[in-house]
Amino acid sequence: MMSKGVKAIFAGTFDPITNGHIDVIERAAKMFDHLQVGLLINPNKETLFSMDERMDLIKESIKHLENVSVISFDGLLIEYCMKNDISVLVRGVRTIADMEYELQMAHMNKELNDKLETVILPTSKTYSFISSSLIKEVLHFNADVSNLVPRCVIEKLKGKELI
Repeated sequence: MMSKGVKAIFAGTFDPITNGHIDVIERAAKMFDHLQVGLLINPNKETLFSMDERMDLIKESIKHLENVSVISFDGLLIEYCMKNDISVLVRGVRTIADMEYELQMAHMNKELNDKLETVILPTSKTYSFISSSLIKEVLHFNADVSNLVPRCVIEKLKGKELI
């Protein structure tokens, strides 16, 4: 089910990347010739991991996917897409609330760039409750998240003495 010649991007903060993110990335990688995982630079957002750490964690987590690359960008995602000949935004959803938000964003993005399509992928039910925010929240109570995030994230968390 590959779309020939189509470049897509799955963008987010990924702080940290979770198994739910990996699920969406792996499935999207089967659909497009090339998928970029776009790490949004947002200096106003306080993150657990630095930009470099998040880039490294994403790269390590998806190294088995030949047609996926990791980039970082700032500014509007649609502007990045126009400058880089990307025609599809991939968005993952876990809940109805996610779907409502993503639908609003898809309509806004289409209004701003009518050549840009949005593909919304529901995460597998196994990962439907996982969010980066929830991972960080339960880490404050020393919860075991080893089955929710890639092994490299666990190792990095140990280095931060969070687990």
